[in-house]
Amino acid sequence: MLGMGRTIANGKTVFHEFMQIRERADGIHYIAQLNDEAPVSFKLVKVNANLAIFENPQHGFPQRIIYQRTIEGSLFAAIEGVEKGQPKRIEFAMRRVRCD
Repeated sequence: MLGMGRTIANGKTVFHEFMQIRERADGIHYIAQLNDEAPVSFKLVKVNANLAIFENPQHGFPQRIIYQRTIEGSLFAAIEGVEKGQPKRIEFAMRRVRCD
């Protein structure tokens, strides 16, 4: 599975990310590549019908990526871990929009 995200400010792309979910010999991995940095792999450690958690304890921030489907059918995502010795969590609430 492939995906891409970008942030636009004042008509210019200020951040972009390429994402993959890929099966490897040791399991399923979420691979993220931010801007022009090297790709980072996070292994799937928990999954059910509404939740997927990927982890890479050796990575800087984040060490964990969480996707959760909500009761309303929207998608909630969070990245979390430790940065500069302090726990940190950033949340993203997403919902479907219709583009006509």
